Amino acid sequence: MGVVEQREFPRIKPPKSVLVAWQSGVQRDVSYVESLGLGGLFLRTKKKVAIRSLVKLLLDLPVGQVRGRGMVRWYRENGIAVQFIGMDPEDRSRLVRQIRELTPAGA
Repeated sequence: MGVVEQREFPRIKPPKSVLVAWQSGVQRDVSYVESLGLGGLFLRTKKKVAIRSLVKLLLDLPVGQVRGRGMVRWYRENGIAVQFIGMDPEDRSRLVRQIRELTPAGA
């Protein structure tokens, strides 16, 4: 038996060049995005960020920049999973467009 997927939205693997600048409290970093979806992302970082911490995000995507706010849902030694909790409509539209462009046909 496999692990049951609990995400509301599927995740995609973006191009390796996709970066996110983020800030949580006094911590700031620029990280690579490991996976991306309409509900959130997993970013690679060695920094420790507490679960339920608020995070400001600035994604640098091929379709343009996407700003948003998120909350840390879990972490591993190589990164943190962030759920999106706020995003302006224009940013959300760019995110949706980017995910559609990167989603394989028929998925």
